[in-house]
Amino acid sequence: MRKIKRKIRKIFNKSKKAFFRVLYLFFKIFPVNDKRVAFLSDSRETISGNFKYISDEISSRNADLNAVYVLKKTNSAAKTIWEYTRISWIIATSKFVILDDFYPLVYPLKIRKNVNLIQVWHAVGAFKTFGFSRVGLPGGPSVNSKNHKNYTWAIVSSANVAPFYAEGFGISQHKVLPLGAPRTDIFFDEDYKSGVVERLKNELPFIKDKKVILYAPTFRGNGQRSAYYNYDWIDFSSLYRNFKNENYVFLFKIHPFVRQPVNIPEEYKDFFFDVSSFREINDLLLVTDLLITDYSSVVFEFSLLRKKTIFYVPDLEEYTATRDFYVDYEKFVPGPIARNNSELISNIKSFNEEIPDSLQNFLNFYFEDLDGNSSKRFVDALENNFKDYRNVNQM
Repeated sequence: MRKIKRKIRKIFNKSKKAFFRVLYLFFKIFPVNDKRVAFLSDSRETISGNFKYISDEISSRNADLNAVYVLKKTNSAAKTIWEYTRISWIIATSKFVILDDFYPLVYPLKIRKNVNLIQVWHAVGAFKTFGFSRVGLPGGPSVNSKNHKNYTWAIVSSANVAPFYAEGFGISQHKVLPLGAPRTDIFFDEDYKSGVVERLKNELPFIKDKKVILYAPTFRGNGQRSAYYNYDWIDFSSLYRNFKNENYVFLFKIHPFVRQPVNIPEEYKDFFFDVSSFREINDLLLVTDLLITDYSSVVFEFSLLRKKTIFYVPDLEEYTATRDFYVDYEKFVPGPIARNNSELISNIKSFNEEIPDSLQNFLNFYFEDLDGNSSKRFVDALENNFKDYRNVNQM
């Protein structure tokens, strides 16, 4: 009976997607609304991340643009027939359609010439391979896949990473624009930062008067549906013994794709805390003294605070073989590498505030403009319909 239900559900979902594509073709006969900016995401339920800062910039300058939003927590969350209808209408008739992550519905579509499909991507920078850079690797796409290839523009943090994104998305490098990541603007806003710090001290009272270690690894697996993390790499007892009485508190921010939460032993719950429910990790970075991560792009945002990161990578060889990088990982990371728990503890113990030259070199390479104006540059481009960049593409 279960197999029959799954089969019926699969057929129904395929039918809805076919209905979506037919509707899209029909809606293309209607004129494009030159003022509409559509924000579509299958990885967030709220106006947050890049979407928030772009939306706020549109509102603050009273731009002659009308924003609409269609947001879902995951791309596996069911959509109603009405939602399919609305999304097809929005994509067919909006001047600007902005994505911040993988969005399966849009890729089979032929985007109209006077519509801009824009990928602002949720992660800053690029060092682990993704998309078409992973053809032939486990979980990589077919070379004939349509995913990503119909973007009009992709927005990145620096011209230095444009080739990586062009390859990953399977698009021309002329379509990859180094306007900066809007979500990083907060790191240049002192009033915002101080407000967040005060708010989080109230929301997370256990961080008051403590040095905060934030453990924020990326997921393992091929994507959202298979994501996991190996919690056996965390030696709760050893970390507790070494740092509980050193005025530290240890926070976990597990990747949202990982469904299994971290299981903190009861006897250590006065030192370890799970803050994975906080959607925006950037806010947590503002109260973090020491970041521990692995292959996560969170290092790009944290580097803007000129603070240090430890890279805990017990599976570096395996990850390199199955995922690979655009750069030499051990030369890329602006901080010490720990291969096991003993090395991790040693690196935490030797932590100091001195900023290495490698961190500034890292910033110079991965950020085109360290000015907090990425949202402004992006909305400027919207308001002039990317005219300056179209001229480049036509050369």
